[in-house]
Amino acid sequence: MKKILVTSFVILALFSVVVNAQDNIEKEKIEFLISSVENLEGAKFIRNGTEHDGKEAADHLRMKLQSDVGMVQTADDFIRLCASQSYISGEPYLIRLPGGKTIKSEQYFREKLKEYNSTAK
Repeated sequence: MKKILVTSFVILALFSVVVNAQDNIEKEKIEFLISSVENLEGAKFIRNGTEHDGKEAADHLRMKLQSDVGMVQTADDFIRLCASQSYISGEPYLIRLPGGKTIKSEQYFREKLKEYNSTAK
């Protein structure tokens, strides 16, 4: 009986380590995504028709992430729940890139996540 309890404890401890490591990886991905827009020189983050610089955009995204902390488990959750559209109006967030091209923020963040995943391998 004692051996079963010890084995069970070891398995649970290992599982906890794996889950915690995965959580940390997802947190790193989310911070990478937020930092990418925060440091995007010359771009404008457009939310409900109002332009914001990268710092303001990052602050807003971090605030949304904090308010959705229980629902956001992955970088994909972050993109879908926090970084794609306004809670209030339902309008998609946009990013006007330095060259003038405007794209949906979801597209921008999905491309950045692919970039992160390809370099992390």
